[in-house]
Amino acid sequence: MSLLPVENELELIHTRVYETKVYRIDSSTMLARAVVSDVKPPNLYISGDDQSLEIHQMHLFLKVTLPELQIIDAGVELETFPHTGCPAIAVHYQKLIGLNIARGFTRKVRELFGGPRGCAHTTALIQAMAPAVLQAIWSMSLLDDESSPSTGDTDQTGGTRADTEAAHQARLAGNVNTCHVWDENGPHVEIVRSGGPVETMIPVAVRLGELGRSEDEWRDRFLDSNDSA
Repeated sequence: MSLLPVENELELIHTRVYETKVYRIDSSTMLARAVVSDVKPPNLYISGDDQSLEIHQMHLFLKVTLPELQIIDAGVELETFPHTGCPAIAVHYQKLIGLNIARGFTRKVRELFGGPRGCAHTTALIQAMAPAVLQAIWSMSLLDDESSPSTGDTDQTGGTRADTEAAHQARLAGNVNTCHVWDENGPHVEIVRSGGPVETMIPVAVRLGELGRSEDEWRDRFLDSNDSA
């Protein structure tokens, strides 16, 4: 389902769709899968054709470690492509393995895969999925915090408190300077670093209100880690 409004008074000439899903493999590994698709409307490329025509469909997967945020496995598959030579570039994306997905990742991706060194659509897909992987770190922390005992020096997977702190620092590093709210010299980051009270995320606050539940539930569950997405 599209989130964009229907523009019936305008003539549609192209649709590009990105989709990314991130999965938890274990407490220190995530799997991200993403796809990009370009579709032309009926009767545009082929006169009289009543079906939409897909021009590109590229798939990408990444396995990423926590808290290092290092890519340990990667793969690209070109499902739909316009030229017979297109799939030959897929193996080139093995060079993603070993990269860190935090700050500097976009620049490195451009260096490795920009222009004739890659597929423009696959490279765009990588750049689009990276922020989703960073967002998934917060989801991982919720699952891992729930599985950790409230006392003791180790969690149920053998991880230490130092491991947990490293994960928190990885989440912080993945967000600092990514936007104006996360400016390293801004008030939000200052509050997070000092352990002060961070506001409940607006969608969370709205939904809790709809459910008739208190924001304290969110703070007790998540914000005690001194972080906020």
